[in-house]
Amino acid sequence: MTPGSNLPLTATKVAVEVTAPTRLDVSGLLLSEQGKVRSDDDFVFYNQPTAPGVTHSSGAADTITVDTGAVPADVQKIVVTASLDTTGASFAGTEPTATVRDAATQAVIATFTPPQLGTETALVVVEVYRRGNDWKVRAVGQGYANGLGGIAADFGVNVEEPAAPSATPAAGQTAPPAPAPTPHTPPPAPAPQAAPAPPPAPAAAAAAPPSTGKINLDKGKVSLQKNQTVSLTKGGRPMLASVRMGLGWEPAYRAGRRAQEIDLDASVIAYDANRKKVDACYFGKLAILGGVVQHSGDNLTGEGGGDDEAITVHLGDVPPQVTGLVFTVNSFSGQKFTEVAKAYCRLLDAGTNQELVRFDLSNAEPRTGVLMCKLVRQFSGEWDMTALGEYVDSRTVRGMVKPGGAAL
Repeated sequence: MTPGSNLPLTATKVAVEVTAPTRLDVSGLLLSEQGKVRSDDDFVFYNQPTAPGVTHSSGAADTITVDTGAVPADVQKIVVTASLDTTGASFAGTEPTATVRDAATQAVIATFTPPQLGTETALVVVEVYRRGNDWKVRAVGQGYANGLGGIAADFGVNVEEPAAPSATPAAGQTAPPAPAPTPHTPPPAPAPQAAPAPPPAPAAAAAAPPSTGKINLDKGKVSLQKNQTVSLTKGGRPMLASVRMGLGWEPAYRAGRRAQEIDLDASVIAYDANRKKVDACYFGKLAILGGVVQHSGDNLTGEGGGDDEAITVHLGDVPPQVTGLVFTVNSFSGQKFTEVAKAYCRLLDAGTNQELVRFDLSNAEPRTGVLMCKLVRQFSGEWDMTALGEYVDSRTVRGMVKPGGAAL
């Protein structure tokens, strides 16, 4: 399998085994429709080896076994994670492989080795998830630099002590340091005279999970500053309806005279989890991803009020291999952004036309391209929007692919 790909499960009970040249700690998280655990009992690891329909076992390799027929109806997916046994070690030079087997016959259903690992100390390797009445397995391979603690906090597991806010990583990125949760490699057998206390399992009495520090849509329209992020959630539920990214600008005035008309082009570039371009939507290609992303068409002057160009995204239908969308504006006619006034981007609910998020570009630079914002899909299901405002030298979307990937 490759990152983002999925396969139907051919067995009701499957075992997910994760192996590597070095010892790994493997765990499973049972997630609700909101992409969070229902309680800390949904965190399955060596010291808490069972949850409804999901078990952990140790042997030559740690294994998470999922009996899909016994998984509660309000559990939508089981995420299988792996972290390194050695404190502070990263996956650089270590290639873990997930093998999904029919638990009854041991027949191999799928294998997956996450590519291009570096500073990651923990991984979301694969997920077993419902699709209607069927079950599937998806290759994920998302890395975290903050160990299993970052994964646990993102999915709602209580950690043992408060920590600085930790955001879920963007596509292709790793998260900042955070505390490790309770599970880790089992301690050695105790000596008769002094038996060390085993590490406690996550408990309901533990401290509340750290805040992600992100804004959400609960209080209405959000105005972003450069590098700020808003989670596209409302009432704890991800927004998966159709949204429209409107982009607008005006020719600037110079010494009381209006600058010449400027042909700016709005585009969106879709990336996978490895920051590789999947496709790009712009004036020359008005629909991509089977119509999931659509462009309104080219505006040659920027004249008039309101959005000059708009790009509609059906969030709930974005293919799983697409984890990031970067929205850009280029000066096709070659003028610099110092000759542009009132440039902005705003996200609207395409169904109601309600403005949700706005970012007004400021401090223009004498360059021909700008990364306006990015939408990044989180493993918990929601999308995050981050204001970028990064200027580059490029008159076409082709030149924006590399800097767009670097911004994820």
